[in-house]
Formats: sequence, structure tokens, C-alpha cells
Amino acid sequence: MKNIFDNLQDHSTPFYYYDLPLLRQTLNSAKQEADKYGFHIHYAVKANNNPKILQTISSFGLGADCVSGQEIQLAIDNGFNKHQVVFAGVGKTDKEIKIALQNNIQAFNVESVQELEVIAQLAQQMGVKANIALRINPNIDAKTHHYITTGLDENKFGIMAGELANCLSIFEQNKNNLDFVGLHFHVGSQITDLDVFRNLCIKVNQWNSYFIDKGFTVPILNLGGGLGINYAEPDKEDIVDFKAFFSLFNEFLDIDKSQQIHFELGRCIVGNCGSLISRVLYIKNGLNKNFAILDAGMTELLRPALYQAVHKVQKINNTFDQKQKVRYDVVGPICESSDCFGKDIELPLLERGDMLAIRSAGAYGEVMSSRYNLREELNFVFKD
Repeated sequence: MKNIFDNLQDHSTPFYYYDLPLLRQTLNSAKQEADKYGFHIHYAVKANNNPKILQTISSFGLGADCVSGQEIQLAIDNGFNKHQVVFAGVGKTDKEIKIALQNNIQAFNVESVQELEVIAQLAQQMGVKANIALRINPNIDAKTHHYITTGLDENKFGIMAGELANCLSIFEQNKNNLDFVGLHFHVGSQITDLDVFRNLCIKVNQWNSYFIDKGFTVPILNLGGGLGINYAEPDKEDIVDFKAFFSLFNEFLDIDKSQQIHFELGRCIVGNCGSLISRVLYIKNGLNKNFAILDAGMTELLRPALYQAVHKVQKINNTFDQKQKVRYDVVGPICESSDCFGKDIELPLLERGDMLAIRSAGAYGEVMSSRYNLREELNFVFKD
């Protein structure tokens, strides 16, 4: 086990612990591999919007992928270039659209015909021009949990093929207020099978040719994100294989040299740099089960309760016998039976006051936290 949790005993738990040196190493690796091919990376702000995290990422020159007007403003306030911001989401409000228009962002990733009509109307009212990338649903199975699959016909995301002719007509009718700048695709999250991305390349090539044949220039092809991380053994792969990821797209995409390739990466950037640190409140020894009850719960990390996500749990202090192993259901204090970080987890013998790290919680951890049960606000510790 890496000795990355030293000197945490005096901090009040629960808290999120962020390893900023690892974050910077991850960003260096991602940038280095993307730059080989001239690829552009937008950080998916929804993964983690902690200001210190955002400031670190923006300092590397990444763009921002936002899904609300508030994320757009927060990204800009924390160093992201507004002209490198893309705005996704199926339910953009008028207020949020106006924020994006006022900042002249790089592109709206438009997800429906009606959304395109509304953006055109608001842009006309404001006397500005909106940059539009059409999000096409490629109908590709991401082979991941159905809650985080986004690219199938049954999902709410993206424009269906039969609606594209209508979209092109809207562009023709609103040349003064809409500028077609590209296509957007996204098939899901926590994808570890690279064949999914290979299949995406095939679909992107087809749609790229379709629009070019229709007489449209396609400056930007935005391939979304979704690259997964190793939740089971984060120390064995603390930085994902960006080399394999980006080289695959370089090999299988059939594009013109003038076209830009963009990605929206979140989890694989910040996932492994964050851990939720908690203390054992009580040990309950039952006939068939042993429960380790922590002071952190689903209010601090919702992923296990929401879609049965698995996080590595490890003891990080040496107050008791490390050799004796016991299996525990590791649970939180929230008044819900779903408040469980994992069942039948083998750990060193635990006692009250022991500290545990719930690993790989840097993505979709802090941002999904809540005050349910009137929980105290989260604390943070940064390793810099």
C-alpha cells in the first residue's frame, strides 16, 4: 500500500482527501498523449467542481465541459477560457442558455430539435450568434451500468437520426443566429472495454461523411468521454492508459486534417486523486455478519447506494492487529438500508476510532454529496 495517508489523524472526519501531485501527474500524462495527435481535452466539470481542483486543471490549459449555467460560470471564475467551454445537457433552461450566449462559449452540445429552436430564438433576441454542435445518439452499448449508459436509442440523450433533416432546416432558416461548428457524441461512463470506443469511431466516420455529403463543413468532432478507472486496485493503475486511449482514436478515425478532435474527460482525470476518509464509530458482531459502522455515509459518497459502485476500502492506521483478517459489511450512519459502502469486505481487525480510506472517490463523490439527515458540511484536506 502506498504511504499516501500520513498525518491525517488530527483531522476531523469524514473528509475528502485530494492528492494534488497525483492530479498533476495525471494531467501531464493526458496532455502529453493528446498533444501527440493535436487532440483537445475538455474537463467534465460534473465529475468534481471543487475550486482547488478546477484551478489545478485549468492551469494545464484544458477546456471545460459543463452541464449547467452554474458550472459554466464556476469554470470561468476558476481559470478556464470561456472560448474553450462546451455546454451539454438535455434540459438547458433559458437562463442557462443566456449565460452561455453572453460568454460566447465554444459550443452548445444540442440534444433535441426543440432545444435548437429555443437557442436560435434567444440568440436572435440578444443579437448574438450561437455556436452549435449537434449531439447524435450513436446507438452504441457502452457495456457499463445501465444508469451511466447514454448512447442507446432508449436513452434520453442526443438527437435521433430521423430528426437531423429538421435540424439542418433550422440552421438554414437561422443563418444569422446559429453557426454549425461540429458534431458531439457520448456513449456512457466508466468504460473499460476499448472496443466500445473503436465502435464509436466507426459511427463517427459514418456521420462525419453524412454531413460533409450534405454540404456542411464539420470543424469539430467531439467524441465525449467515458474512459474508466481501476476501482478495484487504484494503486496498480493510479493513472489510466491515456496512450492506448488516444492512439486508438488516431488509428480508427477517418477525418480531414482540418478537423479538430475534442474529448470530454472527467473520471479518468480526477477519480483516483480523491479518497473519502472516515472513522469507525462502532463494530457490531452478529451471528452471520460483522458490521463496521462509519461516520461517513451515502451523504458523502452516493455512488455505492445509487448504482452499486465498488470502491476499494482500506485501513490507514495501525492501532490494532493488522494480520488478523475479518469480513465486514462497511456501512454508514444514514437511516437507509442502502447506506452501505460494501458487503463482506476483508479488512484487518477493526476497532472504534480506526481510520478507513474509501478510494477512487475523486469523481462523482463530493459533487453528489448532500445534507440529508441534516449532516454537517463536508471537510477537505489537500496534499500539495
